[in-house]
Amino acid sequence: MAAHLTRRIVSGEIADGRAPSELDITREFGVSRVVARETLKILASLDIVDVAQGRRVVVRPRAEWDYLSPLLIEWLPPETVGELLQELHQMRVLLEPELAAMAAVSVSDETLARLEDEIGRMAALEVDPNAYLEVDHEFHMEICRAADNRILDRIMYSARWLGTASRRITNEAPAALRKATADHKAIYEALVARDPDRARAAMRKHLANNSALLAEKEERTRRAARRR
Repeated sequence: MAAHLTRRIVSGEIADGRAPSELDITREFGVSRVVARETLKILASLDIVDVAQGRRVVVRPRAEWDYLSPLLIEWLPPETVGELLQELHQMRVLLEPELAAMAAVSVSDETLARLEDEIGRMAALEVDPNAYLEVDHEFHMEICRAADNRILDRIMYSARWLGTASRRITNEAPAALRKATADHKAIYEALVARDPDRARAAMRKHLANNSALLAEKEERTRRAARRR
């Protein structure tokens, strides 16, 4: 029911800022007040609605919704998710090159050994996109942890669900995983050299390649929509 109500809000069906109350939900769906209350709690936890005792339930501004929640990502329409993935990429371009540069200064031999192992696993998993994306994510988190900034680490970790959605798209392209492995190897070699400028540049190149793949996917989606 929370998913259904979210989709109704996004579609504009609930457009006056007033969300259904517990009583409205029980009447429309034939469920108990307990179920209706839990539904509203879910929506409130995602910052979609405000629920206050003795006051009507109101829809919060969309800019304030919790777009890092995996639940919300599942419920949003594809075009909105596409916009969020572009915004995620903007965040990554701002943060990850500098994280790579920071990591190049402080990375340990143990972390380098793990990164080398992950590159080997990537090469072996280029025929298995789902398994590949897990190793890909861990590679980037290793770099984030090596930068030794707990706030940036939590920001990157919190965006993991969107990151997974983004990787699923970029991994679809022909030879994408082979190119991604080469990009990760270049980042790793810059870290081994303890060269911040080289690490920053290698990460920027990797993210630029990802951006091109996302743009290609978006263009294919637009062409398909025009044909329909």
